[in-house]
Amino acid sequence: MSKIITLRLSEEEYKLIHKKAEIEFRPISNFITAVVLRNIEESSNVDAVEMDQINNNEALRKKIKAGYKDAKSMKGKYIA
Repeated sequence: MSKIITLRLSEEEYKLIHKKAEIEFRPISNFITAVVLRNIEESSNVDAVEMDQINNNEALRKKIKAGYKDAKSMKGKYIA
């Protein structure tokens, strides 16, 4: 089910978003949704260069594996 939210924008922010949405032939709400979802997707994934750095760093890989093992066995504590 769709949800309605209120978003407060300055006049400059609104004009910029409106202009970009028009360029993509989208309603403002659809443009904002697409940009936010794209940002979430991109920030949730590791790019190829970063993955290559991880794969080539043995010490880091060991720490990641240890952290995964600790998390899976509920070892440690959550810090907000």
